[in-house]
Amino acid sequence: MSLHIPFDNSYARLPDRFFARQGAAPATAPELLAFNTGLARELGIGFDEDPDALAAAFSGVALPDGAEPLAQAYAGHQFGGFSQQLGDGRALLLGEVLDPNGIRYDIQLKGSGRTPFSRNGDGKAWLGPVLREYVVSEAMHALGVPTTRALAAVSTGDSVMRQAMLPGAVLTRVARSHLRIGTFQYFAVRNDIDALRTLTDYAIQRHYPQAKGPACLLQSVIDAQVKLIPQWMALGFIHGVMNTDNSTISGETIDYGPCAFMDDYHPHKVFSSIDQQGRYAFSNQMHIVIWNLAQLASALVALAPEAEQDAVVEDYTQRIHAMPEALDAEWLRLLGRKVGIADARPEDKAMIEKLLDLMAHDGTDFTNTFRALAEGTARDQFTNREAFDDWHAGWQQRTASEEDSHSLMASVNPVYIPRNHRIEQMIEAAVEGDLAPFKRLMKVLATPFTPQDGAEDLTLPPTRDEVVHRTFCGT
Repeated sequence: MSLHIPFDNSYARLPDRFFARQGAAPATAPELLAFNTGLARELGIGFDEDPDALAAAFSGVALPDGAEPLAQAYAGHQFGGFSQQLGDGRALLLGEVLDPNGIRYDIQLKGSGRTPFSRNGDGKAWLGPVLREYVVSEAMHALGVPTTRALAAVSTGDSVMRQAMLPGAVLTRVARSHLRIGTFQYFAVRNDIDALRTLTDYAIQRHYPQAKGPACLLQSVIDAQVKLIPQWMALGFIHGVMNTDNSTISGETIDYGPCAFMDDYHPHKVFSSIDQQGRYAFSNQMHIVIWNLAQLASALVALAPEAEQDAVVEDYTQRIHAMPEALDAEWLRLLGRKVGIADARPEDKAMIEKLLDLMAHDGTDFTNTFRALAEGTARDQFTNREAFDDWHAGWQQRTASEEDSHSLMASVNPVYIPRNHRIEQMIEAAVEGDLAPFKRLMKVLATPFTPQDGAEDLTLPPTRDEVVHRTFCGT
């Protein structure tokens, strides 16, 4: 046995208009770069330590038994503009597995070649975005954020044309599913009510079996996203491309193309090279998720009988309008914990916002400032220390009644994040054939809340010459 994946492919049993069956493009000389043995075992995948066999399987050259590769169909709002047909233009769903706990996961190849949804793209990926997603998605998992995960990275031995000829690669991604808001939009815009109902029933059965009908599905997705986005905000994470086709029904973070973690804090920070208007800036993410869920609500309205649609619209509207309060409450809970308050109260919000204002004014490092607060050295992060001292006095008074605010802060404020300049340095080294920086990042980021000997440099913000101003999706 080189590789055994216990496939149970439910999506492939849906009607043909949900996907296009498609094989992977051949890879000239696949070579295994990374394989997530821990995740493989969690999924119940049997494997031998045979890098050639794993490279062949996870490049698409020799698909594992039971795989039914397909490209999923979906639509989506991209930077506010609607595209009726997007779909997996460079990805293939190999199939699904049930882990030992009975939880279903997708296994998907990303960068495996053209599909009927590729439009003008080549369907491939180059090494940089593959390693970026591998590192950042696994870092997000270690940070406790719901996310897709990385199972394998394989170089193909082929070149991909982007700004120049670059080494090709394929990522194997694992997700609770790849159902997106855009999947619902795909059938709603076509007025394909039968398919929309089939999709809704499938999503309920797969993710929210307690949900009774479309309204409960909508609320379940709202609840999942209300938990997710404030976690991004609490880590200084900027997704960069929050299109509805990148917004999952499961509430997982998906698509790490132009993503970035902030170094110096600014609420309107933008990194994505394609977000030229700042639609998906850091501070806008809490608003955009509401807009995205409104699109899901609009798609689901079509399932209501005509005589009931006005009432359904009113119900869905109320659910969407309740999101800002729910998001703010979750943000306050998480940010409260970051400053050592186990159960933050509404009156604590002004104190937290004041700290963020001071950080923005002085350009302090987001991650290091909160970690330094836990370690009692936050004053050193600021240039306007008098203003910080005034804030600190009030903070000390507020946290005096907390049982162990410093331990709480140490448990939620990471020491290490995948900093943009370290990611870029890792990619540059990998292109030259050196995977040591990649392996080092993976090791350190696996335990992000624990200081590690010899990793002090990974806590440092970039120097002026190292600052990354723009990130790219890699397509």
